[in-house]
Amino acid sequence: MSKKQVKEELEQDVLLETFSKAQSFYDSNKNAVIGALIAVIVILGGSVGYYYYSTAQENQAQQLMGQASQAYLQGNYQQALTGSEADFTVGFQQIINNYSMTDAANLARYYAGVSEFKLGNPQEALGYIQQYEIPEGIMGVGPLSFHGVVLTDLGNHSEAAQMFVKAAEWDENDSTTPYNYLEAAKAFHDAGNSAKAQEYADMIVNDFSSSSQVAEAQKLLGMLATTQ
Repeated sequence: MSKKQVKEELEQDVLLETFSKAQSFYDSNKNAVIGALIAVIVILGGSVGYYYYSTAQENQAQQLMGQASQAYLQGNYQQALTGSEADFTVGFQQIINNYSMTDAANLARYYAGVSEFKLGNPQEALGYIQQYEIPEGIMGVGPLSFHGVVLTDLGNHSEAAQMFVKAAEWDENDSTTPYNYLEAAKAFHDAGNSAKAQEYADMIVNDFSSSSQVAEAQKLLGMLATTQ
């Protein structure tokens, strides 16, 4: 027998042995193997199904946001919140309740908070803004600053000050940072924390000397100096 024939027979023997072992394992664990295959199919099918479902949900929610946003931009905050049966439109509340996992619903929470605040309902506004997932970068500064405004309106000056500091440092720049530091300084002052108020007012004067908040920060520092 040639070396080639011997090699082929050995390879065939290995294949036959491997197949035999696999067959034996399958025969002994048939139910488990079938169950595992079904589980994989279900998981894959579920993932694909969820992707298409979530995409459809997002698209629907985005379309409805257009209706609510139009009312919001027109200053009709109640209609923006609850929609209009007469006009067959929905508001931010329905989008939040029916499409809660979508990006559109998250944005609706922010606009619902602003709408409630505009309607004179700061406590309801706080509930919405607390549930809002803040985006990274400059787009997150406004919502954080608004959160501070709501807390200030509710008389929670110390919490408001911390929120303004967070807004100032969320995306540091020469515009929103000194503005929010000034709001933080004023909130700390209202909370009776003169040391922190002076710290952030000084920061504006020293680190943002060309900002439009310098004059007001200096005025606050003057007030603090007379009370010490």
